[in-house]
Amino acid sequence: MAKINMLQAINQALMTAMEANPKMVVFGEDVGHFGGVFRATSGLQDKFGKPRCFNSPLTEQGIAGFANGLASVGMTAVAEIQFADYIFPAFDQIVNESAKFRYRSGNEFNVGGLTFRTPYGGGIAGGHYHSQSPEAYFTHTPGLKVVVPRNAYEAKGLLLAAIADPNPVIFFEPKRLYRASVGEVPEASYHIELGKAQVVSQGTDITVLAWGAQMEIVEQAAAMAEKEGISCEIIDLKTLAPWDVATVAESVRKTGRLLINHEAPLTGGFAGEIAATIQQECFLSLESPISRVCGLDTPYPLCHEKEYMPDSLKTFEAIKASLAY
Repeated sequence: MAKINMLQAINQALMTAMEANPKMVVFGEDVGHFGGVFRATSGLQDKFGKPRCFNSPLTEQGIAGFANGLASVGMTAVAEIQFADYIFPAFDQIVNESAKFRYRSGNEFNVGGLTFRTPYGGGIAGGHYHSQSPEAYFTHTPGLKVVVPRNAYEAKGLLLAAIADPNPVIFFEPKRLYRASVGEVPEASYHIELGKAQVVSQGTDITVLAWGAQMEIVEQAAAMAEKEGISCEIIDLKTLAPWDVATVAESVRKTGRLLINHEAPLTGGFAGEIAATIQQECFLSLESPISRVCGLDTPYPLCHEKEYMPDSLKTFEAIKASLAY
């Protein structure tokens, strides 16, 4: 075990996977000798050479198209989209090609060895082109897996599992935790199961659900609630597509309440899908309406970032409102 941050854990995962798989390549804008804008790929080109870790042109559509081509001929392609905000020019390649490649051929060919890594979310004063959380767009597309880690340990295990998974995966990395999240991480290879949520903290009064960077926020809110005698059960969803309905439903049947927190805007956010499914699964167990504490329905604001964020205070107030219903 070593105490490292999330960036180092991601770098370790890439290094480990490349050592184990000579068919794996890593590419994207400035990922080569420079190591990417956040330095997540530092040292890979030095160790594995330019043929296996290289810079792409500044074209996200081209990165995704090239990734599809590599994966279609049996390579393991790990493509970096420099910011999640930049993934939209690649949207057609991802949702119309990556996601459907297997199905258009009846599984005669596929791009299962494909992983897109991309940093998402705010909290770094990045403004509206470097702060978005676009995960919900991709959960709407059958054929893609969507994964979001909450800390360094989870980042390494989930990324290794994503690279090894026989399906295309979009791996969203919470960039405000890149250096802020530090924890004990095994130096050896390990996988954390995709599609499985984790009950991080047991509770009896309300289930609080989040993923990625917002896990820290809901844990802070739960600590506030505990001082007022409210017991929160906290769940990290980890994988949004496919998401673990069974674990969430079991918790809500016990607590009778559910609060979902995500940084993306409220309308069309993934919290809506969770809320609809859980009210169907747990309708007779619910003691109050399902709550959503999310980002605002506005372009991500630079000078009003604190007002935009679904922070611990907003979450705490929503927890109290749910209990008082």
